[in-house]
Amino acid sequence: MSKIQIIPVDTKKAMDDYVALPHRLYEGCAEYVPELDMDTRNFFDPKHNDSLKYADVQSFVAYRDGACVGRITGVISHKTNAKWNVRRVRFTNIEFYDSLDISSALLKAVEQWGKEKGMEVIEGPMGITDFDKEGMLVEDFDLGGSAAEFWNYPYYIQHLEKLGYKKAVDWLQVRINVPKEIPARYHRVSEYLKEELHLRVIKKTKKDVLSGYGHVLFDLFNEAFAPLYGTSVFDYKQVDDYVNMYLPLLDMDLIPFIVNEKNELVGAAVTLRDPSEGLKKSKGKLLPFGWLHLINHIYFHKSEKAMLLLIGVKPELHGMGLNAMFFDDLIPIYNKKGIKWCETNPQLEYNVKELAQWKPLNPQMVKRRRCWEKSLTDKPLTPNTMIKNLANE
Repeated sequence: MSKIQIIPVDTKKAMDDYVALPHRLYEGCAEYVPELDMDTRNFFDPKHNDSLKYADVQSFVAYRDGACVGRITGVISHKTNAKWNVRRVRFTNIEFYDSLDISSALLKAVEQWGKEKGMEVIEGPMGITDFDKEGMLVEDFDLGGSAAEFWNYPYYIQHLEKLGYKKAVDWLQVRINVPKEIPARYHRVSEYLKEELHLRVIKKTKKDVLSGYGHVLFDLFNEAFAPLYGTSVFDYKQVDDYVNMYLPLLDMDLIPFIVNEKNELVGAAVTLRDPSEGLKKSKGKLLPFGWLHLINHIYFHKSEKAMLLLIGVKPELHGMGLNAMFFDDLIPIYNKKGIKWCETNPQLEYNVKELAQWKPLNPQMVKRRRCWEKSLTDKPLTPNTMIKNLANE
């Protein structure tokens, strides 16, 4: 068998191969949801991804006999490392055919790159920020992916284990069927919060978000998500990048904001009708006709699934049941719009309070995904600062 050649992605050809590889690797795979090629390229473009100013990023592609057979990106998130007092290099966007020499060569390239920059541990899949896709799927491969998460073949797990990687942390996703009626407990708690704490649900327009409320929203998320694994604070330029990326897809009816009597934002839930089928039809390309498939599935052949992208609450109100207010508002809207089921983004298995709040909706915990880690020094791995912090919350 021919030797694997690892090439840094620093030419147009290498980037083209990097972008094109998943389309070949997952061709004919019904569960896989492609990312738009444009979004993959924009991740590496400082004009579209302000997070790059806080990170070192290096991608690699693997070739055998002239054909691209694997890809990976190494990330050093300086802001995250400083926050948690760690020296960690991350890997993300790892894709490879089922051959251990490919996966080994890719990961060794990032390991060596990280060591040269003084890193002590490698972990992943994780991106620059917590809003990038993260975690390798380790269960429920038949349930399929979505636009906001990785999907990978089962053999990826065996490769990481054989290469000495261990579990750092797992995420779970919560899947719920939308009930016809609001659960009595949710309605009761919602009414209590309105009457006793003077909270209320409001809606905003896309114009409001562009005019500054997007910054208010992310101020809340920065505060709400601060203790969670691998997170770092978003500045307003990063916020603007995310707003510009997702706002065209949003239906503002599906985004409840909770404010107090001073009109201060204390909670928000960003939910989105799943565009995955449109992305599958587009095959990752907007041109020449991919944009038509996306518009068709967003506005006409609408999905019955909603993605619960982000739910954040002021820390002082954790445990007060604001989730009840979100769904007291959303359940009638979901029913009116024909949304029959929902799925959260990955939630940390340690975040017991967050997972427990779904109980009134008879949730299923599905699609476990894993962050792997491996020491780059002679020191054995110990529970890292981020996990210890979360476990003590």
